[in-house]
Amino acid sequence: PVSDVVSQGVSDVLREDNVPVGFMRTGVRYADLTPEEQDEWDEKDWDEDGLIPDEIAAPELNRWLFNADTVDKVLAVLMERGHRVAGGDRLGKTIIFARNQEHADFIAKRFDANYPAYAGRFALVITHSVNYAQQLIDDFSDPAKEPHIAVSVDMLDTGIDVPDVVNLVFFKPVRSKSKFWQMVGRGTRLRPDLYGPDAPKEDFLIFDVCGNAEYFNAGLDAGDVRLGLSLAARTFATRVRLLRAAIESQYDEGFRTDLVSRLGGGVRDLPRSNFLVRPHMAAVERFANDDVWKNLTDSDAATAEQELANLASVTPGEGEEESKRFDLLVLQAELAALCGDTQALSRLGAQLVKIAQALQEQGNIPRIAAHLPLIESVVETGTESGAWDSADPLWLESVRRKLRELIPLIEKKKRNIVYSNFVDTMGDISEVTLGGVHEQIFDVSYFRERVEIHLRGHLDHISIQRLRRGRALTEEDLEALEGLLLESGAGSKEDLERASEGDLAGFIRSLVGLEPEAVQEAFSEFISETTLNTRQLQLINMIVAQLTRGGRMDAGALYESPYTDLAPHGPEDLFPDKSVDRIIEIVNRFGGRHGVHGEGSAEKTA
Repeated sequence: PVSDVVSQGVSDVLREDNVPVGFMRTGVRYADLTPEEQDEWDEKDWDEDGLIPDEIAAPELNRWLFNADTVDKVLAVLMERGHRVAGGDRLGKTIIFARNQEHADFIAKRFDANYPAYAGRFALVITHSVNYAQQLIDDFSDPAKEPHIAVSVDMLDTGIDVPDVVNLVFFKPVRSKSKFWQMVGRGTRLRPDLYGPDAPKEDFLIFDVCGNAEYFNAGLDAGDVRLGLSLAARTFATRVRLLRAAIESQYDEGFRTDLVSRLGGGVRDLPRSNFLVRPHMAAVERFANDDVWKNLTDSDAATAEQELANLASVTPGEGEEESKRFDLLVLQAELAALCGDTQALSRLGAQLVKIAQALQEQGNIPRIAAHLPLIESVVETGTESGAWDSADPLWLESVRRKLRELIPLIEKKKRNIVYSNFVDTMGDISEVTLGGVHEQIFDVSYFRERVEIHLRGHLDHISIQRLRRGRALTEEDLEALEGLLLESGAGSKEDLERASEGDLAGFIRSLVGLEPEAVQEAFSEFISETTLNTRQLQLINMIVAQLTRGGRMDAGALYESPYTDLAPHGPEDLFPDKSVDRIIEIVNRFGGRHGVHGEGSAEKTA
């Protein structure tokens, strides 16, 4: 736990090296360059229209303009000032948080150019786009193996447990407070004997290139927002709903078989050793069986979305991003067609027509010309009033399969990636104090992970059984549960209070979930009072699955993804106001502070 790191000689604040690289703070102005650099600027291929800008703002640097001298200066500071191991002969394990894939590749390339003796092995890119990323993570986690510098985009921001990490380089701006502290948490693991016998890791260094510390120390708050589902996750979830709708309506068997094969195969392809996959192994093993998909129930569909959708991005998927976005668009149209949602189908169909028209305009390209009859049929459908209302999912699937690889051919203007080597400036490196380390740096995700593993081995504990069945808890139950958590060795009582935010019962339920029967019982009266259509029942089953898995739920989640994928404006899209009030009331039984679904027990409720 971080509190242990702090207590072993490090003060109650975290110190960070502020690395003031000029271009990263002020951008690049043509007028400030030398005559030779201005000549280089004029010769750059800035965009497809041949326009030459007068300046490049700081936020654009490392997004599409990559300047060698800027990266070189940051790497020099890291190599000179970073914590070192092996008797001081080698830089300690380091994570560089890059802005995007091109930026990560450029950093690794500049490292190899500046330190040729280490080229190709000491500093490596580890992202979702790299082959054998999990093997590279395993090697990075081994103190004796290379790489010793991991350059990453998002993949190593959270969830990585490498105790040897002693240097973090923030080479991108972070404006989410929770994300920032999660990234800082990559350096908080204790490591005995890191620097030799009886010389443990007591601190770690942060090299801040983009002013993140100044931003958060100023008290600014970008509003920590819940990250939306990835494209791969949304596509997976849509296919799950599509299969469920096809089973419900007994739609074409071949259509269903193809979905079963794709969903089951995707789960079977998940690498079991991956750090994202391991916590969901029970669901992965179950849904790797095609028979589960062939007989998919509403409850199974909701569970698959909750447990597996976010794992879809672990494997690379097929084709370029444009093709994948087209997949999602057409799959959503297929789902709308099966569910009879003519309003959504009309909206999605209009988007398909625009894409078909763009392809039609480039009919001179042989690959596009080969599919012109199909492309023209999509365009013609858009000209017929109400034609999309009767669109057949099989036809839409044919459109998806035959056109998806053509989508990247559609012309689009974009700013070119530009590489330069203008001389950057470096101000005085200063030490910045990050206040509130005890409150902020505490890594809740790591604490939760260790506690959950411990609790999973004690599900037969009487107090946990009462909690999972939605029964009221006594003070004795709470004391027993607190003792059980402290036995895990994950942290101190103060750590437990910070992680649970004073709601011990709710915290434990969020880790072990609820018995399905307890949640179903809460909704049984509501379901029995009315006849629900397929989409209404699907939303209820999604709620049941989330409560079963997570033990509690904020009613506000009904107005966020994945619920808005089914009901874009909230449950009011599917239910009358009175029914929505009932649903929220039931959800709040499990979501409120100390909220436990009891049965009028005379016991004191925690």
